Amino acid sequence: MLRMTPACPVYLAVGATDLRNNIDGLIVKIKYQFKLDPFTPAMFVFCNKARNKLKIVFWDKNGFWLYYRRLDSGTFHWPTKNDGNRTIAVTEQQLSWILDGLSMEQKAAHPEVLARKII
Repeated sequence: MLRMTPACPVYLAVGATDLRNNIDGLIVKIKYQFKLDPFTPAMFVFCNKARNKLKIVFWDKNGFWLYYRRLDSGTFHWPTKNDGNRTIAVTEQQLSWILDGLSMEQKAAHPEVLARKII
């Protein structure tokens, strides 16, 4: 079971990542390639070239979690380009859609209501 903290940022590594990397190798990518702090309470998600495997790195108080998911059939809808950026910040809902085999942009989903008013 993937455990997320409330309002936990999620960063997707755009394109393919060599998933032979272990936690330490992925942390180096987070720190030096993405210029992000791997010790922040955030999830960093990586996908292989075939788009059938994912790794998620997450710092939790005194150690790193490494979640690994391999599909027996099908692929993940994974972003390949993002205007030169190496990561995309997504919501927990968008990550759930990706894990369920859906695109992270669901046109039929209810949009967020930004107007806060009481009738």
